[in-house]
Amino acid sequence: MRTEIADKEIKKGFATKGVFPYRWSFTLLFPLRNIFLSAGKLIERLDIKENYNVLEVGPGPGYFSIPVARKLKTGKLILADIQPEMLEYARKRFSKKKAGNASYYLCNGKTFDFSDNFFDVIYMIAVLGEVETKEAYIREFSRMLKRGGIVSVSELAGDPDKMSIGELKDLFEKHDFSFYAQYGNKRDYTLNFKKKNGKQDS
Repeated sequence: MRTEIADKEIKKGFATKGVFPYRWSFTLLFPLRNIFLSAGKLIERLDIKENYNVLEVGPGPGYFSIPVARKLKTGKLILADIQPEMLEYARKRFSKKKAGNASYYLCNGKTFDFSDNFFDVIYMIAVLGEVETKEAYIREFSRMLKRGGIVSVSELAGDPDKMSIGELKDLFEKHDFSFYAQYGNKRDYTLNFKKKNGKQDS
């Protein structure tokens, strides 16, 4: 009986719109996710260099975070999430796997306390559709990115908050970004947007 109730709760967590509940974060670590998007494939799409400063928004328990951090030999990965429990889960996984080059930032859902022109890459995986203040986030991304920096958005089949390719293009192109690259297909895809203007790199 308890197993049936647990199964129903898990299905409800996956099917409900909004922020993914931290109590089901372990489900985000299933290797089956590689069918839709593997960490290796993501790193290729982000074209990360070893010295980059990278921001991952909504990392959950850090399924993709550790491989990205290991790619950054002299750079830095910052994990940003609105759920402190998710950040703590990711922190413990980093410690257990002895992975470095990462720090953790608790979001307030509107702004980020980082300098202008600081990041080379900002990426999100099945996250942006959950954000209530999408335009505020994108304005912040533009401020924090270096000129020519990349925002990468990956969307996966089955996510109830999944945004369409057209919706994402319309949203980013209103805010100082140009469409740069597309990977995958309509079901599972990554879109990269490049910052056009703004302040000079610091």
